[in-house]
Amino acid sequence: MFDLSERSLYLCTPLRDDLLSFVSDVVTSGVDIVQLREKDADARVILTAARELAALCADLGVPFILNDRPDLALECGADGVHVGQDDTPVSLCRRLLGPEAIIGLSTHADEEFDRALGDDVTYLSAGPVEATPTKPGRVGTGVSYVASAVARSRVPVFVTGGVTPENVPTLAAHGVRHFVVVRYLTQASRPSEAARALRHAIDEARS
Repeated sequence: MFDLSERSLYLCTPLRDDLLSFVSDVVTSGVDIVQLREKDADARVILTAARELAALCADLGVPFILNDRPDLALECGADGVHVGQDDTPVSLCRRLLGPEAIIGLSTHADEEFDRALGDDVTYLSAGPVEATPTKPGRVGTGVSYVASAVARSRVPVFVTGGVTPENVPTLAAHGVRHFVVVRYLTQASRPSEAARALRHAIDEARS
């Protein structure tokens, strides 16, 4: 089982034409966790891509996590699954995937976080700090919520929502040590350079 306590740059990516080369580039430039998050594709399409990505991440030495679907995570050999508040319960994910699997759960408010503290999770996510197109209709939580979550958690808390090299120091000043990134990498014209910039900002902040 991977130890996530020292892993701090978590890529969440949809399917894309250059998925394998993109992930390889950003992992070699500093990403140390990879999640495939695809809401719209057919399960067979997701499974095919997930199998390829699971093999690549194993070769690169980073954990591979599939969003929402513990059944597909089991089938493709993923290291774990990430679920939201309305997805498959953590308890069922754990029974399906076993004691060594990585299981992450999204939280967006104090009451959700309080309930999650009793779940058998490997990590929690908190946010989005800022409203983001990847979470349509969800308002930003602000820094105070994520700071409270980090202070109370017994497991790593990965913060979501508009993470950039520029705001990493502010988040780190509030105790954040683990960061989920979507658009800053997936929309970058030079993903490797963007990953290196994030990695440098995070390492500086954590030190």
